[in-house]
Order: sequence, then C-alpha cells, then structure tokens
Amino acid sequence: MSRLRITEIFLSLQGEGRSAGFPTVFVRLTGCPLRCHYCDTAYAFSGGEWHSIDEILQQVADFHVDHVCVTGGEPLAQADCLPLLSALCNAGYKVSLETSGALDISDVDPRVSRVMDLKTPGSGEMTRNRMLNLDSLRVRDQVKFVINDRADYEWSCEQLEQFRIMDRCEVLFSPAQDQMNPTQLADWMVEDRVLARMQLQLHKLLWGNQPGR
Repeated sequence: MSRLRITEIFLSLQGEGRSAGFPTVFVRLTGCPLRCHYCDTAYAFSGGEWHSIDEILQQVADFHVDHVCVTGGEPLAQADCLPLLSALCNAGYKVSLETSGALDISDVDPRVSRVMDLKTPGSGEMTRNRMLNLDSLRVRDQVKFVINDRADYEWSCEQLEQFRIMDRCEVLFSPAQDQMNPTQLADWMVEDRVLARMQLQLHKLLWGNQPGR
C-alpha cells in the first residue's frame, strides 16, 4: 500500500501563483533535501505521520473545496507523491504541486499544475537546480524565483533570457520575506520591463508565518 509521511493537511487561502486567493487544501509532505536560507517551513523537515493515499483523500474531501496543493518540504522526495497527485486528479480536484526544482518533474501527472522554483544565489542552493526540468515545462506550469537582493534579481533575469522561460510558461518573481523590499523589486521590474509577474505571498500578509495558515 502506498503511504506518505505527512506534516499537516489544512484549509487556507492559496497565497501564491495563478490560483492565489482561492480556498485550498494544503497537503504538506514531510522531508526536504535542500536547506534554503529563507525557508519558512523548516518544521516540515522531519517528523510527520504516515498516511495511506485513501486516508489523505478522505481528509481532503472533508474540507469540501476544489483546489488542492501538494507541498512540503520537497514533496517529490517521497516516491509515492506521484500516485497521490494522480489520485487527487482522478478525484476531480484542481491540483497544484509546489516543488524546489531539484528533483525530476517529468513523471508528474500532466493534469497537475507544477509550480517550480529556480533557486537563486541567495538561497544557498543554486547548485541544486535541475535545469533539465525546464524541458518538461508546459503552459499550465509556473516557474518561481525568490528574490533576496539585486544579485538574485539580475541572475533571475539572465535565466529568463538564456532559457526563454517566459515562452514555456508563466514566470513569478517573489520578494523574500524580510529580506527584499517589495517596492524596490517592483521598481526594478518596471524599469527593465521584465516578462514576469511579481507576486506577494498573500498568506504571509494575512497570517504571518503561522503553521497551518
């Protein structure tokens, strides 16, 4: 039987990406091979409880909403994340996956919207980027850059141009909380006419760093 180690399953508003603002069930898987400097979910690195896919589906169904986001940690670090994603799609949910981009995304169910980070220099994990993932991107996917400073911003713009990511899918620039002034990032993007969408983390504005919100 497929089982996954789960840190939490909770209902909140989606704070990022294309479905920001929608009531969404978050399934947070335990464990992550990365240690980004700005990580706000370090509590999901260890612990958690084992659940079967059927148990997860039942907990998700109890919330009675259409959107489900599988996140972490790094959800793809657990092999049974893939059948979980397919099971959620089969159940009729609008499913998104938040992934670091360090692991292969090519086997993810094509019905899933993949929100993939490209780790900037300021993350401390830039060398973990699996650039081959860019070849697997589809129009329903999104690539996110978390910007800590001017160096991160310039590096991110270089990746956009080198790999023409904006021709593959939507691109998001997100200021790192408490590290990057959002107004400054907005000014840079306007000045340079960056072909990306700036986003603020809605859940952080509403609830701060509370787990389960």
